[in-house]
Amino acid sequence: MTDTTAWDTYARRKPGRREKNAKGESTWFNWTQYPDHGPGIEVLSVSEEASVLELGCGTGGNLAHVATLGHRAVGVDVSPVQLSAARERWGDLPGLELHQRGALAFLSETADRFDAVFSVFGAVWFTDPAQMLPAVRQVLKPGGVLALSQRPAVEGCYGCQASYINQADDPNPLVVKRWDYTTDAWTALLDLHGFQAPMAVEITPPEGWKTGTLLVRALAPTL
Repeated sequence: MTDTTAWDTYARRKPGRREKNAKGESTWFNWTQYPDHGPGIEVLSVSEEASVLELGCGTGGNLAHVATLGHRAVGVDVSPVQLSAARERWGDLPGLELHQRGALAFLSETADRFDAVFSVFGAVWFTDPAQMLPAVRQVLKPGGVLALSQRPAVEGCYGCQASYINQADDPNPLVVKRWDYTTDAWTALLDLHGFQAPMAVEITPPEGWKTGTLLVRALAPTL
């Protein structure tokens, strides 16, 4: 079983999603690390009663919004602490399913096919795309959408990098791997693994902030 210590620690230190956003909505979709900023669920291009999978769903805020729109919303996360918080807040929503699994393990085991797969600063960022992209393609319906967001790569630091998760009672941070690429490299990777219409853009941050958000999107091939 995957060691969940790092992600459980992250979950305990991360504040929960607000009760309402600036528009007064109790659920909403947020691709960026900034509140009330950036595009919404329209990136997924899902129609009524779609089947949607989130890889690294965390405490479930984005996935809950998917469920409230009438879609089947399936979330996968390796951390029981994250999922416990998700179930406590969103567990009664119709159409919401939560699974404690590693993303690659879930993708290799499921017989379901999805209209969209997404990851917001989630498992796609923390998994080698040479493994992740073929696995996602296998579970997408023809023409289905893959979309993900993460921080842009630091210039000159590409491929596998280290992310550090601080522990309050330990000066030595926990280390997890992430995969960073330029926008051009992302589109090339998606093309290499058979996705269509690949795009990768950097969303400009709100005024007063320096770091944008990388948004990547592509389609599974049609029959």
